[in-house]
Amino acid sequence: MRAEPRAPAANAGAQTFSAADAAREVSLAEPRIRPHVRETPLEPSPWLSREIGAEVYLKLESAQVTGSFKARGALNKLLALGEADRARGVVAASTGNHALAVAHALAQLGMDGEIFLPSSVSPAKLEALQLRKARVRLIDEDPGLVETIARREAEASGRVYVSPYNDPQVIGGQGTIAVELLRQLPQVNTVVVPVGGGGLISGVASFLKRRQPAVRVIGCQPAACPIMARSVEEGQLLELPSGPSLSDATVGLLEPGAITFPLCRELVDEWVVVDEAAIRSGVRLALERHFVLIEGASALAIAALFAVRERLQGAQVALVLSGSHVALPALAEMLREA
Repeated sequence: MRAEPRAPAANAGAQTFSAADAAREVSLAEPRIRPHVRETPLEPSPWLSREIGAEVYLKLESAQVTGSFKARGALNKLLALGEADRARGVVAASTGNHALAVAHALAQLGMDGEIFLPSSVSPAKLEALQLRKARVRLIDEDPGLVETIARREAEASGRVYVSPYNDPQVIGGQGTIAVELLRQLPQVNTVVVPVGGGGLISGVASFLKRRQPAVRVIGCQPAACPIMARSVEEGQLLELPSGPSLSDATVGLLEPGAITFPLCRELVDEWVVVDEAAIRSGVRLALERHFVLIEGASALAIAALFAVRERLQGAQVALVLSGSHVALPALAEMLREA
């Protein structure tokens, strides 16, 4: 199927949100969310360092509250709301990780909210939401359309929509990973980041490059859904078909006019697209060498590391392992020998 350009959104003017704006949001988010999140470990990887010929470290967002980096953005968005918006409640949409993060943030702050999910969401993630007493609405549509449906419902009901990525405060919260990285590894010169909607890499890259302009930021996506990578390559936001992936957290369409697209185009130095076999190998490697359970999206960073190893000799490299949520059937498939 041919890639089609996305039509401009009604809020396309939001693309004036700059890299400097994003870095400023990260700085504002850091003290705001610090009491509510963990400073996740930065673990050296002797095995990967030897294999790659670089100093390789793993930033374990898999150990974050709710099991992924998404908690940072959700908490920052809700904490930044005024009293009137908090009272009205919020609406969110997600395939899982963002939903868990929003549910956690709502519970922490005593707020009301409704979370829209595709009916195909994994039973494990649905159960985790129900255990957090989240109000969930399942939508029997393509997962890529759930975000649009949720945003329309938020507008109709006068509630705030909490995007997984397309929001300044969400980007700012997710970017606080970079603040920790510079404390933990001040001389880091290469950071590898999984990419779905681009909120994580936009926040991380904007802050890092503001502090250390020479740092190299590498974005990675699955071959089943390389929308951001291909859009940057073409110079416009594309609508591409997506296939199933072990990196399910990075699969889905991007909103027209997403503020993350120009940020990714400006800030990301290199894009790496990896296949399913490489994702599977990354999950196995993390378990075997580090005894760490990661999801398929996290494994993108490990797979990308091997894809660009010749260009990383002697570098100080941090891999952002973005989350740990994985359903047992998917884990069994990933552990199966290729």
